[in-house]
Amino acid sequence: MTSVYEREFEFSRKDFEFIRDLVGERTGIVLSDHKVDLVYGRLSRRLRTLKIQKFSDYLDLLQSGNDEELVEFTNALTTNLTSFFRESHHFDFLRGTALPTIMRNRPNKRLRIWSAGCSTGEEPYTIAMTMKETVGLTGAWDTKVLATDLDSNVVATGRNATYSLEKVNGVSDARLKKWFRKGRGDDNSGKVQMAQELRDLISFKQLNLMNEWPMKGKMDVIFCRNVVIYFNKDTQRILFDRYADILADDGYLFVGHSETLAKVTDRFKLIGKTIYKKVG
Repeated sequence: MTSVYEREFEFSRKDFEFIRDLVGERTGIVLSDHKVDLVYGRLSRRLRTLKIQKFSDYLDLLQSGNDEELVEFTNALTTNLTSFFRESHHFDFLRGTALPTIMRNRPNKRLRIWSAGCSTGEEPYTIAMTMKETVGLTGAWDTKVLATDLDSNVVATGRNATYSLEKVNGVSDARLKKWFRKGRGDDNSGKVQMAQELRDLISFKQLNLMNEWPMKGKMDVIFCRNVVIYFNKDTQRILFDRYADILADDGYLFVGHSETLAKVTDRFKLIGKTIYKKVG
């Protein structure tokens, strides 16, 4: 990539390298050269929104330390693809093995699950449904789900708990009846909203995984799916080491279908398809 791109906006190698370095510094995400088209396409929308004519002017805005635009910049370059019960074998294992095993070892009846990279919320709501169906609705257990993402916009979507009907395709009729409600108000007509019991279970927070983590207690389960594929091996080692530190000794880690901890960390053992358990 040596030439200037002849497009709506002039986009040079120098522009791309600045963006790549800024993204790496802020998020730990590695943008390889084959992401040039993605970067150009997504940030071009920001230029149009801001009525900026040149990429160099946009990069000057970022360099000036404009916090609001730095958030929009980060949001624009994070990929969010998710669905309810995506990679369903994870939730089968959570229901059939992980939760029953953890519950036998928790006399304090405290259960914590973290959805790290929660996107628009389908994953943490699926976790919450699975927890409620396994642990029960009696309130005997102190259960909470922490849902975090780098992108503040998708965190807001998850917190809003409202989805289009096409988003719930594939969800069983029994679960639709139990956990989903018809959208209320003109803006939500033709949509569904998550049941309040699930919303009460989940805390949505914006979080950069490269920064300090606010939680104090141990997690029992961490879902970090299709997140580390954007990180280099050194960053992955740091992240998985931190996950091991915050997980209970019998805790579980779920990763994405194309991800592996092999040759990255020895603090977890593979016990199922992209399912790991903390070692010692």
